[in-house]
Amino acid sequence: MSSELAAGSAFGRVLRQATRSSLAALVLICAASYAVLVVASHGGQLSASSIRGFLTFLAVPILIGLAQLVTLCVGQMNLAVGAMGGASAALMAVLMQNHHVPVLAALLIGLVLATVVGAANGAIVVITKINGFIVTLATMSIMLGVQYKLVQSFTIDRYSPALKTLGNAAVAGLLPTVFLVAVLAAVAVAVFFRYLVPGRQMLAYGGNASAAQLSGISEARVLIGAHTLSGALIGIASMVSVASLSGINRSIGGDWLLASFAAPIIGGVALTGGSVAVLGTVLAAVLVRLIDTAKAVFRLDPNWVPFIVGAVVLGAVLISTLRARIEVRRRMGARQS
Repeated sequence: MSSELAAGSAFGRVLRQATRSSLAALVLICAASYAVLVVASHGGQLSASSIRGFLTFLAVPILIGLAQLVTLCVGQMNLAVGAMGGASAALMAVLMQNHHVPVLAALLIGLVLATVVGAANGAIVVITKINGFIVTLATMSIMLGVQYKLVQSFTIDRYSPALKTLGNAAVAGLLPTVFLVAVLAAVAVAVFFRYLVPGRQMLAYGGNASAAQLSGISEARVLIGAHTLSGALIGIASMVSVASLSGINRSIGGDWLLASFAAPIIGGVALTGGSVAVLGTVLAAVLVRLIDTAKAVFRLDPNWVPFIVGAVVLGAVLISTLRARIEVRRRMGARQS
């Protein structure tokens, strides 16, 4: 028995060391993947236009990954990421094109919509005690209906040319403005969880809800705050989409859900809550985007992209679960000894 515990403890130490180096591993994987794409494209991926395009379409995966990260850190999840983003983007575009609302006002109204829906999700979870999975599943259905009502089968593309110009502009001809917005959002989220009291309270609640409440942390404030922040980040992703895409239709947000889970989970965020990995989420979003780019470079069947991303997410979850079980065995062994 003691030899088994010792073996488990040794394996646990190995896994913990691997966890500490997970960021380095993600960097190496991303670098190797990009190198493969560069070789396969005969250097085409090194051109300024390719880099600019890659970073432009990386902005949304980063933002929706951060939106999911916020809910995961308190032991919740948001299944309505894509539907909220699609409805918010549709509202912005419709307001500008059909109702001639000024650009800034339309963008703010769409941002407020996503934020308020996020707050409503949190409030419903708190009031009804229903799991966030069910609540956001219902919200997803509602917001998909709102999105279809707004755009129906049309593409809304006759809105502010100035906004589209700004959304496709790049600093020094290489760094898209929308990508810089996503980077600033990531920095803000990192600062929020590392230095601000509400962020620390969310992490404490996610790690041990009972202990957090006994220490005076409000469950209602934490859950509503997490869902509200998630909604705000989704709203920013919608703004980025409206600014960088040629038009908005009912397909916007349709492929956001898997990507929103993939980035934080591959990046190292625990599904059980109590942890965040902002840099890991950003790097994992890069990896997801590289997989999507490989579709065009290698002329893959489009169905392979979600298959590969889903397989990677499943692998990350299995490794995380295995690591947690080994950690529990290690602690039990330490107590018995």
